[in-house]
Amino acid sequence: MADALLRHGLLLAAHNRLLPLLFLPLQSNSPRLNPSPRSRLDAAFSAAIPRPSNRSSGFRVRAVVEEGTGEPKWWEKNGGPNMIDIHSTEEFLDALSQAGDRLVVVEFYGTWCGSCRALFPKLCKTAEEHRDILFLKVNFDENKPMCKRLNVRVLPYFHFYRGADGLLESFSCNLVKFQKITDAIEKHNSARCSIGPPSGVGDLLDSSTSQN
Repeated sequence: MADALLRHGLLLAAHNRLLPLLFLPLQSNSPRLNPSPRSRLDAAFSAAIPRPSNRSSGFRVRAVVEEGTGEPKWWEKNGGPNMIDIHSTEEFLDALSQAGDRLVVVEFYGTWCGSCRALFPKLCKTAEEHRDILFLKVNFDENKPMCKRLNVRVLPYFHFYRGADGLLESFSCNLVKFQKITDAIEKHNSARCSIGPPSGVGDLLDSSTSQN
C-alpha cells in the first residue's frame, strides 16, 4: 500500500512539473520551428471551439434577403383582374351577387397543398384566356366554416356558379385532370338560353308567369 501511494505521489509531482511547460510560448529562435504569431495550442483551441455568433448572424442576413425580395407567394399571384381573392363569407356572397349572369369559377385551395400549387399556374392561364369568366380564390384555412358548409372536403376543389341558376357543378381536380375544368367551362359558359332553370328556381319562375 505504501509503495502504491509513493508511486502515485511521484507521478503526480512529475505531472505538476510538466503541466506548466505545455503553456509556455514557443521560442522564436528555435532552429527546428518557424516563428508563429500564436502557439499550436491556441490554434488547436481556436479550431475546436465553434463560433455561433458568426453563424447566427449569417442566418439573419439570409433571412432578411429572402424576406426583402418582394416576390409574391404562389397563391398571391393572379391571372388578371377577373381573378379575385376571397377572405370572408360576405366577400364570397357579394362577388356572386355582383357577377350577374357571368360564369363564376371558385377554387378552394390550401397554401400547403402540393396539388393546388401544381395546378395554379394553369388556372391563371385559363383566367387570362377567359376574361368574361370570374374566378374566385378561396383559402381553405382562412374560411374553414364557410368551406365546411359548402361540403369542401378535399383540395383543390371547384364550384361553378351562374346567376339565378346558382351552383351548377362541383368536383375535385388536379393538374392531371385539368381537362375537367376546361370541359365544365365550355359546358356552362355557353349561351344563356341553353341552360335550363334548376329545381326550385323553375317553380318560382312559373308562379311569376301565372300571376302576369
